[in-house]
Amino acid sequence: MAEKTQFSDIDISINKLLREDLKQVLSFSCGCEELDKFFHEEIYLCSKHHHVSAYCAKSVHNNEIVAIFTLANDSVVIDNIEDKEEFVLESKSKISDEYISTFERQTSFPAINIGHLGVHKDMQSKGIGEQILDFVLYTFSNYNISGCQFITVDSLNNSRTNKFYAKNGFLNQTDSDKHSSTRRMYLPIQLFASQEETE
Repeated sequence: MAEKTQFSDIDISINKLLREDLKQVLSFSCGCEELDKFFHEEIYLCSKHHHVSAYCAKSVHNNEIVAIFTLANDSVVIDNIEDKEEFVLESKSKISDEYISTFERQTSFPAINIGHLGVHKDMQSKGIGEQILDFVLYTFSNYNISGCQFITVDSLNNSRTNKFYAKNGFLNQTDSDKHSSTRRMYLPIQLFASQEETE
């Protein structure tokens, strides 16, 4: 999974994070102490033990890391009937009519989780985060990698991060985490029920 993409005047390349990137990772900072600590101390270990797959976005111009993120298999599980009804209602616009009755009977919904997304503190607000979301959305809606109906995130519960995900179409899964350190959010993957390969 690799892609070159462009935002503003900067070309970026998204690839798996490699061991030879370690020096850059150790000097990388997104300005969030919790995320930086994970990148510097745990990302390679978690990747080695298949807890996550680690990726980086690099500037094609100078090969410097401008963002780091992880992906992991996930599922959206709705515990109560009221929340599930609202969840199905919000998701229906992305689902083809032929699949709705099956979708409504599902007890869980396969997803890919974007975790630990950090953009270099000097490169923020330049569209890099949006390009990463587009890359993940495109990859999992166009390639038959695994069953995947949603993208999920556990957004750091601050107004800037929550606003970023909301602006990109993510919805809050529940209101019970309003005062938690993270907020669980999800994005229905468009076209997941109308892939040509399934016809």
